[in-house]
Amino acid sequence: MTTRGPVLVTGSAGFIGFHTAQRLLARGETVIGVDNLNTYYDPALKHARLERLQAHPNYIHHTLDLADRPGMTAQFAEHSPRRIVHLGAQAGVRYSLEQPESYVDSNVVGFLTILEGARAVQATSLVFASTSSAFGANGALPFSVRQGVAHPMTVYAATKIANEAMAHSYAHLFGIPSTGLRFFTVYGPWGRPDMALFKFTKAILEGRPIDVYGHGQMERDFTYVDDIVDGVIEALDKPAAVDPAWDATQPNPSTSGVAPWRILNLGAGRREQLMRYIEVLEDALGQKAELNMMPVQEGDVARTEADVTETRAALGYAPSTPIDIGVKRFVDWYRDFYQV
Repeated sequence: MTTRGPVLVTGSAGFIGFHTAQRLLARGETVIGVDNLNTYYDPALKHARLERLQAHPNYIHHTLDLADRPGMTAQFAEHSPRRIVHLGAQAGVRYSLEQPESYVDSNVVGFLTILEGARAVQATSLVFASTSSAFGANGALPFSVRQGVAHPMTVYAATKIANEAMAHSYAHLFGIPSTGLRFFTVYGPWGRPDMALFKFTKAILEGRPIDVYGHGQMERDFTYVDDIVDGVIEALDKPAAVDPAWDATQPNPSTSGVAPWRILNLGAGRREQLMRYIEVLEDALGQKAELNMMPVQEGDVARTEADVTETRAALGYAPSTPIDIGVKRFVDWYRDFYQV
């Protein structure tokens, strides 16, 4: 049993937050979970995740919006969590074209309450979710954290870049060790219904065609959720530090010489064509998909691939789940959860 005090996990009823909270509970941590259980996607799935967490005696839940400053201030005062995993956010790239205000409220205003809370309790380790979407219009693959990220393609990506900058300022001013993790395309059991794997699986099993954007030529760094959680936990356990090799005349954008802060990629370190992903899903389901080929959606990029060199060096990160295994695990979960 740990004696380091509780870990705050925001977005604990969300996809990655749920898996992270489970992993922490399994190793004997006390987890303070915060989630507003919003209706961006079917809240029944969030409640099902939460029910599993609440079955554990070391899980304490608060249904709370991150932008609720008095509520979040009270939560920090009550529990004094000095280790924080901030995964709560308004998710979804394309939804940010429709509701940009919700992204600013949750991802910017909400993150400020987390930073203020971390400051109040003198946090010893803050890990927060960023995104591969931060790379935006960048074209050099694989995406390295040493690349600049000045050209986001969506408001969602812009809010995450803002989070990285905000965390650096707080790390500099108040010494909060902060690690931003740029997640690449995460999939796996308990995944979000707005993600491609979930939508494809549901449609195929219901005998409906699937919309394949970019005419199937798009490529993604599909990363299994357990590999992502490995990186999150490793980052929590190995807090960021000031980079002694940092050169102010040629600044590395992923570390800092004036703050305990860093940005790391969490991906599989390889890219797969969307059509290959669909073929693996067809094999796992034992059914062929009817394909409705579509052009690229607004805000999408053609391909992503993570350079995880710095992540391996900093955390010992070693993603190991190939898509044929990961997709089958998702399908098995889906069939069991929805009794298909």
